[in-house]
Amino acid sequence: MTSPKKQGLLREASHQIIAGGSAGLVEILLMHPLDVVKTRFQIQRGTSDPHNYKSLADCFRTVFRNEGIYGFYKGILPPILAETPKRAVKFFTFEQYKKLLSLTGLPAGLALSVAGLGSGLTEALVVNPFEVVKVGLQANRDSFQVQPSTFSQARNIINADGFGLRGLNKGLTSTLGRHGVFNMIYFGFYFNVKDAIPASQDPTLEFLRKFAIGLASGTISSCVNIPFDVAKSRIQAPQPIPGEIKYRTCFQTMGLVYREEGYVWSAEVRGVASAWTLTRVQRLNPLAITPRHLNLLMWFLGVVGSTSVLSGA
Repeated sequence: MTSPKKQGLLREASHQIIAGGSAGLVEILLMHPLDVVKTRFQIQRGTSDPHNYKSLADCFRTVFRNEGIYGFYKGILPPILAETPKRAVKFFTFEQYKKLLSLTGLPAGLALSVAGLGSGLTEALVVNPFEVVKVGLQANRDSFQVQPSTFSQARNIINADGFGLRGLNKGLTSTLGRHGVFNMIYFGFYFNVKDAIPASQDPTLEFLRKFAIGLASGTISSCVNIPFDVAKSRIQAPQPIPGEIKYRTCFQTMGLVYREEGYVWSAEVRGVASAWTLTRVQRLNPLAITPRHLNLLMWFLGVVGSTSVLSGA
């Protein structure tokens, strides 16, 4: 028979997989167009780039005009396929790292940040191959109908460069940095601030409290990890000159972008507007979200009427 401890662990894992996977799927469907725009901004190389987008609105107009509405959904299958294992790994490993670190005597706030760092690094190992395929599809400016499918793109990468750090796992260091830094700041900030601000007995106010803390956590984390995200996009996207590798490693790419394009208005911060929105509107721990919280968010977005919210339906 399965011991009660193992049953509890399995129940916890299944809870996190279902809650995280469901929240993540909704997030992808809503936010993927912004992810495409973010990638396009990050891989363009200054005003000399013939495909330079002048603004966020110009990027939306150009993609819609040249690639149609489906252009905003290029590369959507890899994150959908990765979402459930990614979320499961992220939240499950965070809880396990947190339990282990509770035995070390580290201050609670620092332990949460270290647990977040560990969960982000573990998550990055899972998602990186999916990111390589996704970025390659998003960088393709052909119409949706003529670009390769997700599986064709993956097969082409494997046939050309294999599974290693030049193939399906290229840009791994940048992905480790992106997810590690994001989760370290996000989890450390979210749980420390959440504990510092008293909870409310009113469900609506409690939802808004968690919403605001989650939004602030995601915004700060996204702004800090933008350089890693830009480096990841440059390495994983097609190189400027076919057959010549310009962007090789994470920090080499950051230095190269800085020297060629500067920092303040360079690709390091290009796409920050879309990345800010891409904090996924709601970066709350999905384990804390109840059906009533989801109803309140849907009411806030205008999806359901006030009657549904008041009735708790």
